[in-house]
Amino acid sequence: MSSGGGPSRIRNRKAPSEASRDLSIEYDDDDERNNDVQHPRNRSYAEKVLETEQANVGMIALLTTLAFALRFFKINHPDQVVFDEVHFGKFASYYIQRQYYFDVHPPLAKLLFGLAGWFVGYDGTFGFENIGDSYTEAHVPYVGMRALPAILGSLTVPVVYAIMKECGFSTIVATFSACIVLFDNAHVAQDRLILLDATLIFFMTLTMYCYIRFKKLRYRDFSYDWWLWLLSCGTFMAFTWASKVNGILTVFAIGIAVIIDLWDILDIKKGHSLEYFWKHFAARAVAFIVLPVFLYLTIFWIHLSILTNSGPGDTFMSPAFQETLRGNELLLNSQEIRYYDTITIRHKDTRVFLHSHPDKYPLKYDDGRISSQGQQVTGYGHDDSNNYWQVIPTKALPETGRGRVVRDEDIFQLLHVNTQTLLLTHDVASPLMPTNEEFTTWPKDDLSRYNDTLFQLRLVDGYEGEPWKSKSGHFRLIHVPTKVAMWTHPKQLPDWAYKQQEINGNKNVNDKTAIWFVDNIIDDETGEDAKERTIDVPAKEPKSLNFFKKFFELQILMLQHNAGLTASHPYASGPINWPFLISGISFWTQSEGQKQIYFIGNIVGWWACVIGISLYTGIMLADLVARRRDVEPLTEPVRHRLLNSTGFFLLFWGVHYFPFFLMSRQLFLHHYLPSHVASALVAGSVLSFALSESVNYPVSVWGPRLRASKPRTYADLGSRGPIIVGAFVLLMFIFYVYIAPLTYGTPGLDGHAVNARRILSSWTLHFAAKPTDGI
Repeated sequence: MSSGGGPSRIRNRKAPSEASRDLSIEYDDDDERNNDVQHPRNRSYAEKVLETEQANVGMIALLTTLAFALRFFKINHPDQVVFDEVHFGKFASYYIQRQYYFDVHPPLAKLLFGLAGWFVGYDGTFGFENIGDSYTEAHVPYVGMRALPAILGSLTVPVVYAIMKECGFSTIVATFSACIVLFDNAHVAQDRLILLDATLIFFMTLTMYCYIRFKKLRYRDFSYDWWLWLLSCGTFMAFTWASKVNGILTVFAIGIAVIIDLWDILDIKKGHSLEYFWKHFAARAVAFIVLPVFLYLTIFWIHLSILTNSGPGDTFMSPAFQETLRGNELLLNSQEIRYYDTITIRHKDTRVFLHSHPDKYPLKYDDGRISSQGQQVTGYGHDDSNNYWQVIPTKALPETGRGRVVRDEDIFQLLHVNTQTLLLTHDVASPLMPTNEEFTTWPKDDLSRYNDTLFQLRLVDGYEGEPWKSKSGHFRLIHVPTKVAMWTHPKQLPDWAYKQQEINGNKNVNDKTAIWFVDNIIDDETGEDAKERTIDVPAKEPKSLNFFKKFFELQILMLQHNAGLTASHPYASGPINWPFLISGISFWTQSEGQKQIYFIGNIVGWWACVIGISLYTGIMLADLVARRRDVEPLTEPVRHRLLNSTGFFLLFWGVHYFPFFLMSRQLFLHHYLPSHVASALVAGSVLSFALSESVNYPVSVWGPRLRASKPRTYADLGSRGPIIVGAFVLLMFIFYVYIAPLTYGTPGLDGHAVNARRILSSWTLHFAAKPTDGI
């Protein structure tokens, strides 16, 4: 290979035979021996200048300064709630007020927002109710809260640069990758607001950086520095995981890299013993399993230790969980239910009341099936006297005392108060679901169907003889003869049932959506207010619940609700569109002055990343095909750099991208930002391959196990590197400035200026001029 910029020479190399392998000597897997030694003095002047320590420090300082300048520029605008600040700003308020909330994302990034708010003097009273609500009028120190993601987003730029430098790439190539993030409008728009992605991406890039530093010390394994970078990687991986729900993808990416690494160590041709392999396995298990799980649990422990007061998240949790919160309604107003109490019953998930009215089911449904023509039993969303049911015993009761309390697994009847009929279900298909049983009622004085009116109470996680309580006593109602559970679903009945919800019998009695609770005790058999039962009882102290029970309950709910975010959204988009910037997201608009924030990336940088990934795939496939014909188009150092470093970047890109194709939940362009950062690293690597025939070698740290001499080679991009990268960065900056009004929300644009910035017709910008406006 020549040291200049000429084309590569294809070499026909015969693979070494098994007998020629020397297992006593280890060679660097990333930097194989190369006979074409390039002397550092033979490099171009530009390359020698840029590779000095002074140039390196200067470039880091320049990139960091620019990153802070771009992200803090007019960070006080708009002084209104923008996009998902309605959620994450609100969560910061809850931390300061110590009010319990529920969210699908882990708490670390939100904890940091709460800490930032507290640090700048925010009292947590602002509601963050609607996009456009004024911070200034409410005296909210929002700039201090926005500063946190701006700082983390700014620091991500030098971390990207450092990743490339640690992998052995030239200063100019590292600058290229860093500038793709530095001058990206999407990253800047996201970093300037109270949103989670800046925290997620910062910790993700630190995870990558630490893993690379750890891998470079593989010939000094189990040294102090080796342990330091290994444990640092596990720590930042845990922080990434705990910042946002899709941070778990970083755990998978590192997990795949670790499995590949261990598989390589296990290879007997490397000359390692099984004892040596198990030592490495144990070290990685501690760093990438034990430590991250401990940190993840610790973050949730802090989260739950702060949120000890009742708040808007109470109703998502189980009664046992809710009763650990100070001021919770279940703790204050939960009452034991006695026989002959009149109660209202609500469905836990859809919140409708168990309801009945005199209207009958039609004889024949639209699909031709026949009903019982019994009295309709439905789910109704509003308070109404037709929601009143009386608990009727099926056993003898004492005159007074605890024997009149309804308990777990008791069998009773439910009397509809207004129509004096008993709740009943039978082997007749329900109106909307032929596989489920119809619920109706039966006159209380007609005993011919007595058995069909019997229901058993099964308290969720109840113990034998546990009293049934209002608010907290979540239960399933099981029909005794047919063993179905009373159930409802959101689909509405036709007009003949006033579009109320269907109530039917579900054969799956353990269905998690077949859970109900008593919302209120209307009165008891004496007509007295049920609250009088405990009027003299002192205020209840919050109960205690094992941390792990609370943790696992919360994790299950987070997964369920994240998967349930399937409602349509005007700015939702599919993953196939993201790398190409087919559409963005409207974050904020203001009619006065025609200002808007439209979340969209820098098309120059994003399309360059797509080209980089495409070229990398083509290069590796071409190399694979050529080697099948015993042709070596790439030198070993170049191939291993492409496989190990660029392959690591591509792994992060794919793991953070392709799983979204399997998700049915709402998806948005900002979900691609972690993959975009990884694709910027891939693009830089491909640029280095295109401009230099050699690589900086070696990059791994020398250690006692590395006994083979390794001649050095150097990448040389010549004067072409700075010129090409300079032109590219200038083009990115021009485009960045051109659509900056959409990124910063100022200045306002008239209709024609908006149209001019719609680079793709699929971008849905506000205040665009109509085609006839200029006529």
